[in-house]
Amino acid sequence: MTAPSTFGLSTEARNLHWLLSNLVEEVPGVHSVTVVSSDGLMLLSSDPGRQTATATATGGRQDGPRGSSADLATIVSGIGSLTIGAAKLMDGGGVKQTMVAMDEGSVFVMSISDGSLLGVHATPDCDMSVIAYHMALFVGRAGHVLTPELRSELRKSMESAQ
Repeated sequence: MTAPSTFGLSTEARNLHWLLSNLVEEVPGVHSVTVVSSDGLMLLSSDPGRQTATATATGGRQDGPRGSSADLATIVSGIGSLTIGAAKLMDGGGVKQTMVAMDEGSVFVMSISDGSLLGVHATPDCDMSVIAYHMALFVGRAGHVLTPELRSELRKSMESAQ
């Protein structure tokens, strides 16, 4: 994995990048991970250029969503919005986690305290409980540091990486 440069970022931003990289590298079956702000903007990505480079190297086959890491962020934002709307219609309270199981993979979306979302794209044979556990650890560690200032710093970092 080639993570975006963390040079010049605050300690909190570097720690979040490290947590995200660790989630991808240490949890079996995880293809890619993203954090999306409450307004749908990508704040963190496991590797912004990975899907495009992988598709070229494998003759068109991709490990992650088609195109780029921005596609996973869009998917996560859409799933988050849909489930929040559904929960409101059903008087179900807040949405904690959503999982979509497909023939060729899974997508997990978990809420972070400030309305941001953590999204994971994984293999179809992944251990869902292990992924959910590690996502909860990430949310527990990241949720209290995602201040408006840090979100702004992360957005600027993602814009300069693309």
